[in-house]
Amino acid sequence: MKKIIVVILVTFIIIQFFPIDKTNPPLTPGMDFLKIKNTPEKIAHTLRTSCYDCHSNETKYPWYSNISPTSWWVKNHINEGRKHLNFSTFAVYEPQRQVHKLEECIEMIEKKEMPLESYYLGHQNAKLSDEQRADLIQYFKKVKEDTERGILFNK
Repeated sequence: MKKIIVVILVTFIIIQFFPIDKTNPPLTPGMDFLKIKNTPEKIAHTLRTSCYDCHSNETKYPWYSNISPTSWWVKNHINEGRKHLNFSTFAVYEPQRQVHKLEECIEMIEKKEMPLESYYLGHQNAKLSDEQRADLIQYFKKVKEDTERGILFNK
């Protein structure tokens, strides 16, 4: 039993020498969702608190991201989040893709699939109230309609 504990402890120490890269990609404010969609401050605050750590290039890494293997799990969540939706580069999405991303946002918030339950463990302030969910859904629907109107207008 002692040998197993020693092996686990040594392994834990060794993996600390393999940290994650915490460098955020550079910001381009003219491409950010909050700027290009003139997001009201109340909604912007909610998005920054509940979404931007995983879905933007503005990730604020928590203390536990310094400890492997937790750090690997955190980095994977961030990479996956950015891959699915990156608010920092929203302007590069074609208008039809923006509409699709907004539909996904609405669906994920309605189904309470976002933010992830696991995210709340270290970010209690990210938990969305029913009012915040309703506000986000209403806002995303409005932006989606505006974007669709822009698509029709430009045809």
